Amino acid sequence: MSSSSPPFRFVLVGSGNIASTYARALANLSDATAVGVVSRSGRRPEGVPEDAEIAPSLDALTVDYEAVILCTPNGTHHTFAKEAASHGKHVLTEKVLDITREHMDSMIAACDAADVTLAVTYQRRMSPDNVAVKSLLDSGALGNVFAADMRVKFYRDMDYYRSGDYRGGYAIDGGGPFIQQAAHNVDIFVWFFGMPEKVVSMLDTFVHDIEVEDHGVALMRYANGMIGTLTTSTATKPGFNPMLEIHSDRGSLIMENDDITTWEIDGVARPSKPEGFEVHSGFASAAVTDTAGHEAILQDFVDAVREGRDPIVPASSGRLATDLVLKIYESRV
Repeated sequence: MSSSSPPFRFVLVGSGNIASTYARALANLSDATAVGVVSRSGRRPEGVPEDAEIAPSLDALTVDYEAVILCTPNGTHHTFAKEAASHGKHVLTEKVLDITREHMDSMIAACDAADVTLAVTYQRRMSPDNVAVKSLLDSGALGNVFAADMRVKFYRDMDYYRSGDYRGGYAIDGGGPFIQQAAHNVDIFVWFFGMPEKVVSMLDTFVHDIEVEDHGVALMRYANGMIGTLTTSTATKPGFNPMLEIHSDRGSLIMENDDITTWEIDGVARPSKPEGFEVHSGFASAAVTDTAGHEAILQDFVDAVREGRDPIVPASSGRLATDLVLKIYESRV
């Protein structure tokens, strides 16, 4: 952005904790800002500029803006995305894109028809080690990968589930940890390896009084023969960093919370990475304390809109995590 260009103007839709995360991230960018908040309660999220307009709906806003950031619960994203598209505004939505194929189809179609950008905040795709491993997988440098095992063993207490009447239900959350707490990790799995040909899953509710699962495992078979497993949980007290193990005919690597901790790949140097990029693990709390990933996603989104290109996580790719989770839910035995 040139020094004479005005900052890119966002409106936050929703005023909960995640809206504060985006507000803090925007405050660290030089060429983007929050100029408004859609809040039925009238609440101003922490970090939102004092001169930003607070309105009960998009229709009620009077401020000019380029895009919205959807900070509302999972199953509401399609409603606000379509409304924003009707106003000709670009859309960046907090994960997940939405919770059903029909909802995702409808919001993608609405944004395509309005010629506006629709993207998803899957900030783990910006983590340097994830970027490096993705490149090596795509180039074939890691060899024939025959096994990939991801464990996302988090913990949430009942106070967390009581904090919102939609939490722990299917109607808005869309399910348990597969589509909610571990969605970012599921996105990395499908970004790395694509969609499996066959899925078998087992899931249940063990320690919480909720409608959805709090622990489950999926077994996946890929067209190239690879066998993958995904374990997700909010029942594994006290909570643990997410882990990914990848095994190929050239060796093995292990990642913990997006950091490579073990590298034993024949003939391939361990990737180096810049210092200072931290990722919120989410293993024991939903509160995001570091915004580096959100800043990277936001800057990419702004640049993509201005340059007329796809963002890092366009809707067509961002929907795959939900598509995989739906396969997992539909294949439970």
